[in-house]
Amino acid sequence: MSILIDEKTPILVQGITGDKGSFHAREMIDYGSNIVAGVTPGKGGHIHHGVPVFNTVKEAVKETGAQASITFVAPAFCADAIMEAADAGIRLICSITDGIPAQDMMRVKRYFLRFPKDRRPMMVGPNCAGIISPGKAMLGIMPGHIYSRGPVGLISRSGTLGYEAASQLKELGLGISTSVGIGGDPINGSSFLDHLVLFDKDAETEAVLLIGEIGGPQEAEAAAWIKENFSKPVIGFVAGLTAPKGRRMGHAGAIISASGDSAAEKTEIMKSFGLTVAPSPAEFGATVAKVLKGS
Repeated sequence: MSILIDEKTPILVQGITGDKGSFHAREMIDYGSNIVAGVTPGKGGHIHHGVPVFNTVKEAVKETGAQASITFVAPAFCADAIMEAADAGIRLICSITDGIPAQDMMRVKRYFLRFPKDRRPMMVGPNCAGIISPGKAMLGIMPGHIYSRGPVGLISRSGTLGYEAASQLKELGLGISTSVGIGGDPINGSSFLDHLVLFDKDAETEAVLLIGEIGGPQEAEAAAWIKENFSKPVIGFVAGLTAPKGRRMGHAGAIISASGDSAAEKTEIMKSFGLTVAPSPAEFGATVAKVLKGS
């Protein structure tokens, strides 16, 4: 089992004929993802990487039955692309795009609220590495070869730290059920909590590694929910121990602007709710292995 995607999930690529969309569509196809369509306005009727291209998402969904989408669309137009996918009935939207204006993401969030809960799309990103269920499907830009299939769910705000964790878990023979990069923007489509709920129901997932960073309340909210509701061990880590207050570090959302935003404060909050915290990124794999051995 896995969460969000598997080898059967029909996927469309928005922006498939662009430079980045073309490259990563090829990578996803080679990995085994079920890419059934591409969308580029004005390029409808073309075939790209053996995949039919449509002018609109609605046309692509009608003709191919696509259920998931990934956007390789410029920041200024990406919010419209996300809302177009939602309007066409796409249930899972992954946005790789970095630099989407916060005001645009606020429009997207409000737009999603128009849908009844049972038909509301799940969005992953923006500014993320995407989703991978190792050995099944990849919906993102990560290097697929560093992921192996296993019992550990991974949720990360940082793409590169997610890669580091995946590599260490592979070396230890543990592997990942599904990895989700939720992105580092201040307003993102889904949170740690949204995916923890899914991992809790996934029989293949035995533990979850949660990689956070400075800025925002997500890690604290997730830790509180885990203590009361989660049935599996969770290993946490918060990047940014040396980050100065008030200065953005890498991601747009990685800024200490309020009490509880710093890495030290978030780490203490995680520990207070019973999470095991990895001492450093170099010890992701060893910490997970220790927790699984003792659980």
